[in-house]
Amino acid sequence: MSETLPQETFLLLRKDFELPEVSLEFDEEKAISSLSKVIAHMLDREFERLLQICYRIDLGEEKLKKILHVSEPDQVAPDLARALWNRQKQKIEIRKRYSAPE
Repeated sequence: MSETLPQETFLLLRKDFELPEVSLEFDEEKAISSLSKVIAHMLDREFERLLQICYRIDLGEEKLKKILHVSEPDQVAPDLARALWNRQKQKIEIRKRYSAPE
């Protein structure tokens, strides 16, 4: 696999959040920013679907509740985007650590 960890993380999240293709000037902050915009929309219009994705990604109920109830209103989407990003990145790192060498 030739993708970097941030690219792999983006590809995992891209499926759930219908994010655009990875561009040549890809970086982690741009990806999180894109994800944040989609999450902001979902917070307003597709909240149940957003919750289902969070649980499927295994974000953790306590972390989700904290973001939803403690974050400033204008920071909920960016905080949730970063938390989801970090969770997916962690899952990739764990898979790599415990996968058999090829």
